[in-house]
Amino acid sequence: MITLFQRIIGCRTTDRQKDGLHTRTPLIWASTSTLADWKLIPRYPNRKIPFFQEDLTQIYINFAHFCATTMKSLSHISGCLSALLLLLSLSCSSDGTNRNPFLPEVGFRFDLNTNLPLYSALNNDGNSVFINTQGVGIKGVYVTNTGFSTYRAFEASCPNHSPNDCSTLQQDGQVVTCDCDDFQYSLFTGQLLSRPDDGNRYYDMLEYRATRSGDVILISN
Repeated sequence: MITLFQRIIGCRTTDRQKDGLHTRTPLIWASTSTLADWKLIPRYPNRKIPFFQEDLTQIYINFAHFCATTMKSLSHISGCLSALLLLLSLSCSSDGTNRNPFLPEVGFRFDLNTNLPLYSALNNDGNSVFINTQGVGIKGVYVTNTGFSTYRAFEASCPNHSPNDCSTLQQDGQVVTCDCDDFQYSLFTGQLLSRPDDGNRYYDMLEYRATRSGDVILISN
């Protein structure tokens, strides 16, 4: 009997795309009062719901609150820690759940020396530079100085198409445009501008890590 904790979580059970929307069957974490038999059980097994990053965040918030309100003995602490390990091993990672299905996963590391004329524009707030070096991203990477010593790096391949001849985003100021569909994206946030309200799932630009140390900006994935 479920007596203490019951929350919908977004661990992946199906990864099919229909009408532009990734769906999965919701599951719930369930535990008895002994915390001894945590398990995943289907809820509404024939129903598919959208999954977003906020769902996974809420899972951990709910779990932390649950532990804080039920840990009254060493046995409860031990059970809670065991359940947390199980949650970490079974729950979907943030990278996996949010992964853009149109763009393949690529690993790279690239240093931009801002003392070089090619990248010196990044020393000034609001400027962007396109990195078109082979092996860096899929179609290259846009790096932007967004101010307050913060940098953001985005994939140059259109996030709503598989890589093809028209999918390299073209820059015009702080906006880039996809020639495949004329969608525009912000280089400051990576967000799709004027997002269609037609019920389909549209992706923002794929973001990579960007950190600065001294005169060097490291972008990686």
